[in-house]
Amino acid sequence: MHGEPSGTSESPSTPGRVMALDLGNRRIGIALTDPLGSTAQPLMTLYCKSPRADLKSIARLIRKHQVTEAVVGKPLHMSGEPSPRAAKADEFAAQLREMTGIPVHLCDERLTSWDAHQLLDQVSGPRRTAADRQERKRVIDQVAAVLILESFLATRRTRVAGPK
Repeated sequence: MHGEPSGTSESPSTPGRVMALDLGNRRIGIALTDPLGSTAQPLMTLYCKSPRADLKSIARLIRKHQVTEAVVGKPLHMSGEPSPRAAKADEFAAQLREMTGIPVHLCDERLTSWDAHQLLDQVSGPRRTAADRQERKRVIDQVAAVLILESFLATRRTRVAGPK
């Protein structure tokens, strides 16, 4: 959808669950594939405490859901150049890789938040009340994580299928 994963290692020989993370300053959207690693669903929104606490919480989720790979959204400018927050994504991915021992990929996340808002507008209409806005905040990061995960999976399928 929005670009190729970067920082990837070879795909594991057996399918497994993949987790995607949409990093924000206050929240982290988390999405997860089914056990075969083929479809993406929202899992939860993690409200940030500290980088160390957030990493530990995500590592627990990885163990609980038997995740074999993770994908971290990397914010890039429309030109493709890394944004100031891209270094944070790089660092987070490296720390998660070290803490869990699983492959952690970085995936271009340009426009995923915008796309997530567009999808939610189609499903639930515009944000009218304070309650609507609060509910939107609760799920928007999960939807963005699903879009990151779907983009990663689509790129992987294309790469496996090879050129036509």
